[in-house]
Amino acid sequence: MTSAAGRIRVVVAKPGLDGHDRGAKVVARALRDAGMEVIYTGLHQTPEQIVETVLQEDADCVGLSVLSGAHMTLFARVTDLLRERGADDVVVFGGGIIPQDDIPELAKLGVAKVFTPGAETLQQVVDWVRENAGSPSH
Repeated sequence: MTSAAGRIRVVVAKPGLDGHDRGAKVVARALRDAGMEVIYTGLHQTPEQIVETVLQEDADCVGLSVLSGAHMTLFARVTDLLRERGADDVVVFGGGIIPQDDIPELAKLGVAKVFTPGAETLQQVVDWVRENAGSPSH
């Protein structure tokens, strides 16, 4: 489901009230530098705004960055809205301050991958997105 130009389209979003976006910007730049089309939504986005952007931009995947502790609620709302809007083929991944114990539950909600600080290199994030965005299994 990559764009007509064959480039992967990624929305990078900061849901909720969290005001720290340095990590999201670093990941967005790495994905862009790797040749992907990246749409960064900016701070303080609602799940509804994020899903609307994903749909308008015909994105292959959406990366959510949450540092506030509200990841369970915010990720669940985004995945629910994507399903409701018929976009359950959009790959959802996330990052931020997310306890290891919450990652299996996020997977059940439809979050394909969670990157935690320092656990992976930027190249590993880029490679994962390349391998998983728009894949038929999602």
